[in-house]
Amino acid sequence: MPRSPRVEIEYCTQCRWLLRAAWVAQELLTTFVDDLAEVALVPGTGGVFDIRLDGELLFSRKDAGRFPEAKEVKQLVRDKIDPARSLGHSDR
Repeated sequence: MPRSPRVEIEYCTQCRWLLRAAWVAQELLTTFVDDLAEVALVPGTGGVFDIRLDGELLFSRKDAGRFPEAKEVKQLVRDKIDPARSLGHSDR
């Protein structure tokens, strides 16, 4: 069983969004060095780019009609794991 909190970034292999997913993963791992147990890159198809925290959908490219900004993803994750935490410049 995976440790918590666990972030999954499901990306479309057909669309070649691996680098985008890896970049978001890097941003999260850099920001939440001691807070995340894992960030997993999950291959998918059909234009998917979803971000989940412990199975809960935080962001869906299809639902939003766009990709998330790094700042937005950091805020979504922070709001779930440590709402009182300041993200510095990412909170502006």
